[in-house]
Amino acid sequence: MGAWRIGDVVVERVEEFSSPGFPPSMQFPAYDPSIFEEFPELKGIDRIDPATGNTFASIHTWLVRAGGEVILVDTASGNHKVRTDPKYARFHMLATDYLGRLAEKGVRPDDVTLVVNTHMHVDHSGWNTRLEDGRWVPTFPRARYVFGAEEYRNWQPGGPTATAQPEGIPVVEDSVVPVVEAGLVDWIGDGDELRPGITFHAAPGHTSGQLIMRVESGGEVGVFTADTMHRAMQVFKPDLNCFLCEDNTLAPVTRRRILDACAEAEALIFPAHFDRPHAGRVKRREDGGYRFEPVPPS
Repeated sequence: MGAWRIGDVVVERVEEFSSPGFPPSMQFPAYDPSIFEEFPELKGIDRIDPATGNTFASIHTWLVRAGGEVILVDTASGNHKVRTDPKYARFHMLATDYLGRLAEKGVRPDDVTLVVNTHMHVDHSGWNTRLEDGRWVPTFPRARYVFGAEEYRNWQPGGPTATAQPEGIPVVEDSVVPVVEAGLVDWIGDGDELRPGITFHAAPGHTSGQLIMRVESGGEVGVFTADTMHRAMQVFKPDLNCFLCEDNTLAPVTRRRILDACAEAEALIFPAHFDRPHAGRVKRREDGGYRFEPVPPS
């Protein structure tokens, strides 16, 4: 499958599953199909499934090897998890070979040293835990789990994210709380440096406590953009908002800020759900907007 490189840092993608997701007009209430005529290059990088008319969604983890660390950025959806909300139907009671795919990359659960959750949604935290003898236990028992302190606080009863997205509370209960109770969590916030060259930055909007991860090595920059953007079309149209965002006013402001910074740094971006080849660069257009240039692994 190949890998991407940020200086001395090696990045691989571990797929949980890839399938048609939501109808584009549901995922993005302001969606207009003419975007594919306005930006013809989108036709090759933002597929619409001809059978369902839905956008393709990749659910994956970014596997990062940096300075002896084995880092998982977002842990997909997990197996055996009860997800009863209709929006979460494709995540209900999964039985995927995610750990087998991780093993194909040469990584066993005990090899993982750091697990990062950019935020605590259903498709970003699931493999934090696995079911063992009827209990949810940490999947990666030797790792430190890196969680945003504000994100977790906002999921507590009465918190803004828990109030806005109550369907996500079971995710926190079965995929986050057991790790906290096991004493494996390191809490982080805006501007914190996890390791030399690896920093976190606030990216509110999709959730109010969401973080992105920036990696710098050998004069090169990579940015793990979490759910600041779900589809490549949002690079071309940053005001196109996802219906799953907590704050629809703040989300596009954050998205534009990140797009601008990534274009300025010529960063390689690693979104959480982009269609193949899943990573790329943000380029400025002559009209002042942005475009997405896919970069396949090598």
